[in-house]
Amino acid sequence: MTTASAVAARPGAGRLLAAHLDLTKPRIMTLVLVTGVPAMLLAKRGFPDPGLACATLLGIALAAGSASAFNNYYDRDIDVLMRRTAARPLPSGLIPPAHAVGLGIGLGLLSFAVLATFANLLAAVLGLASIFYYAVVYTVWLKRRTPQNIVIGGGAGASAPLIAWAAMTGHLALPAFLLAAIVFLWTPPHFWALSLYRRDDYQRAGIPMLPVTHGERETRRQIVLYTWILVPVTLALAPLGLVGLWYTAPAVLLGARFLLGVHRLRRDAGIPDAVRVFRFSIAYLFLLHLALAIDAIVRFVARGPAGA
Repeated sequence: MTTASAVAARPGAGRLLAAHLDLTKPRIMTLVLVTGVPAMLLAKRGFPDPGLACATLLGIALAAGSASAFNNYYDRDIDVLMRRTAARPLPSGLIPPAHAVGLGIGLGLLSFAVLATFANLLAAVLGLASIFYYAVVYTVWLKRRTPQNIVIGGGAGASAPLIAWAAMTGHLALPAFLLAAIVFLWTPPHFWALSLYRRDDYQRAGIPMLPVTHGERETRRQIVLYTWILVPVTLALAPLGLVGLWYTAPAVLLGARFLLGVHRLRRDAGIPDAVRVFRFSIAYLFLLHLALAIDAIVRFVARGPAGA
């Protein structure tokens, strides 16, 4: 290749910037942030200080981006074998693996600094713990060794409510763990639905996802089981007096729709059904937490300054 052609083939600054952003998995980061916002509102029983809220969300986003960068680095050898991930920046050769490591370290340090400076040490330590859990416990230890990788690894995705609650209050409480449990229990049905229609990818890469190790029938049964556990947990906030009808009514409707979808998947066992369950699970998590945030705001406004 001539010097001129090499220069022409070199990716531009914009493409490289986008590739580094892609290492942080922005779509996953967005869902993580969505689960953190209601936790802040419930913890403060109203509107948190805007500066603290922004710093908390920034710290959570940086931690999520750091964990994803490390995940991209370690999984680059199997990502190249899967159609879904082969175009990612590392397996495609767009950027060198060392960049992912540097980005992961930098974002992790920034996350700790932001949370420790503007929130508290507990929130900062929880942020670091979430990075370690996703990057090491899930990615390095669980993902390639056990079909329970998603179940146990769900703890990493459930960290945002804990970090947010700790940032607002300086401690953890039962509502924070319930909010984390929602994300934890949502993770298996969500990813197992994906693995049903991406089974060949996981098999090619040697990842022991449930459809590969136990078959599609057992995977569909487990999806139904976990969804039946998830929905009651989402409703457990009501008996504790933490939420009102603005959350409970949508949670019941969304839960019923989720259960309908997973039972249809178990009965019909079609790829389109798996795709529908996967896509709805994303909408479910977003809408559930949107309802939770709206409910918290409505209840705060209804109480007024005297009841805050």
